[in-house]
Amino acid sequence: MAAAKTQRRMALRRKLHILRTLTKSKSVKRSSIIMDAFLYIYKLKLQVEAIKKEYQYLINHIQQVKVEKIGTGHLVVLVTCKKGEEILVSILEAFEKLNVNVVQARVSCNHFFGMEAIVQDSVDAAILSHAILEVIQKQTQICIF
Repeated sequence: MAAAKTQRRMALRRKLHILRTLTKSKSVKRSSIIMDAFLYIYKLKLQVEAIKKEYQYLINHIQQVKVEKIGTGHLVVLVTCKKGEEILVSILEAFEKLNVNVVQARVSCNHFFGMEAIVQDSVDAAILSHAILEVIQKQTQICIF
């Protein structure tokens, strides 16, 4: 019986020592070590929540449209924005309205919507950029309501 009690006491001391080391606690008392660990975990939880909020803010507010001329007769269109249900379809419809032919496109929708497209230079880059920004604005308004 005494051996089992000693083993339990040693195991508890080991666990408290590990807890004290992980939390960088200066306390010696068992209750103080546990309270320090609780506070340490609470602070970590708050940090995780802050990181999640910042991540959500970035995802919700990321918006970039670049249209640049490459070579003769082609434009590269780079779009990054918040994911929307019909964003790709809406952008392609805007291309169609402006009679823009897409030569090549690559789309990603993991954490945000991203598109890189090479189109024929049949419209001014500023007009194309403005049309895409209007589509994104409409999509974000739809998502808000």
